Amino acid sequence: MSPDRPTLPPVRLHPDAELARDALAAPLLARAVGLARWAGPETRVGAGGELVEELLPAAAEALGLAADDDGAACASEAWRVAVDTGLVVVEDAQGAEDAEGDVYPGDDDEAGDGTVTAGDNLALITGGTPQDVLSLWLDGLETVFADATTPLVDDLAELVGENGEIDFEALDWDPEGEADFLEGVLGNLYLLTVAGGDPGEGPVPLPALAASMIVPDDMGEPTDDILEQVSEAMMRLDDQFRVLEPMGLVEYHPVDEALMVEEGEEPVPPVDDEDVSRYGMVRLTPLGLYGIRARMLEAGVDAPAVGDLAGKGADVLLDGLGHFPALSARDETQQWLARREPLPAARELLAAAKGADEGSPLRRLHCQQALTLVGPEAEPAVREVLDDPELGGLARVWLAERGAADVPAPPESMIFWLAIDTIAAQLDSDGDLEELQDLVEGLTGQHSGFFEAAWRVEHPATPEVLEAMGRLHRDKKAAKEARKAAFKARSRASA
Repeated sequence: MSPDRPTLPPVRLHPDAELARDALAAPLLARAVGLARWAGPETRVGAGGELVEELLPAAAEALGLAADDDGAACASEAWRVAVDTGLVVVEDAQGAEDAEGDVYPGDDDEAGDGTVTAGDNLALITGGTPQDVLSLWLDGLETVFADATTPLVDDLAELVGENGEIDFEALDWDPEGEADFLEGVLGNLYLLTVAGGDPGEGPVPLPALAASMIVPDDMGEPTDDILEQVSEAMMRLDDQFRVLEPMGLVEYHPVDEALMVEEGEEPVPPVDDEDVSRYGMVRLTPLGLYGIRARMLEAGVDAPAVGDLAGKGADVLLDGLGHFPALSARDETQQWLARREPLPAARELLAAAKGADEGSPLRRLHCQQALTLVGPEAEPAVREVLDDPELGGLARVWLAERGAADVPAPPESMIFWLAIDTIAAQLDSDGDLEELQDLVEGLTGQHSGFFEAAWRVEHPATPEVLEAMGRLHRDKKAAKEARKAAFKARSRASA
């Protein structure tokens, strides 16, 4: 595979309008909107802009929640999101902002000096575009992410020193490390979700997700120490996913509380063959895929999405499809074709498929697949390249598959050139090993003396393809012939 390809497969995102509806339906953002509409000039806030404790029961009731500790906690969390997303504006509240714009909570006895007004962003909830709503949701996600990576303490104000900075050592908390850990977990979850090209696949067991961050890739049987670290990571992630779920980022089935252990007890094994769901199951929602990708893009990560190539040239399309899963490649190609007239599109694809560079075999493979989506309108363009040494074999295959008449028989040199080109493309696509072995054995079985003819083929990938056939062929005699042919091809190329 070419080293310059993106490291992430493309994600298939839902339309912005659908994602915006999901964002508005997320419980936490919906509550934030509810509190923004409930609040008014008489709403009292603390020195950090937070709702005063006396108002939390009323705020909970305004959201249809019980006026108990759980309802108050939900209301407090929703208020923070409302403030951070600009749904409400708190002015002249006492307290100090740090360099990042965060406000540390002060003493509630000093509450009441702030003025609460509706923020301009509140109007975007009903009058903005889907992109406006998604931007608000992303701002809220930042707040929730910060909450998820912050340890629970009874009074954060007690940990703020005279210089206004939090004593992290007293908390035994590494904020940067905690954020990096959760970012890594969400990145792995994103990769697992998009790797198959289907965001609707099943949830990921929490033990597997925790192990992906803890267990070294080259480790065989995990040690007891590693298993204990995995168990501890699971418990951290259980708390964090419970915080993230109300924002609509994930669907989460939490860890069975019966499995929780007290400090000093033996850690619970992270895998239960009978019912792994007891250890937590998590899935990124379509909105979550959008959100994690947005965070990756902001961090400079190459995270492509299906549709990114629709406005590009055929050369960019065919090169880009090289790392796409089959279903995503088909969707991307259909979006590309939808913007073009069939016959000119076919000509552009064929022109882009030519070349003798390393990536050209895979381009030709994707060109052939794209032409199947064009339909019969592509036939004039395909017939125009029947005599082209690089495209003639591809053209004959396409015409034969459509049952076209008057398809000229290919010369023997073109048959073997196409065989080498096809295997080179499959090698570069990292396809299924068994399917590749079947292809190799099928080609050699169809043509007696295949290797004696193949080493003479004027294709830049001939030596590498023959070497690969020697490794892949399950017949020892044929494999030996392939290796001999590869040696001849290399000697011929260097002569």
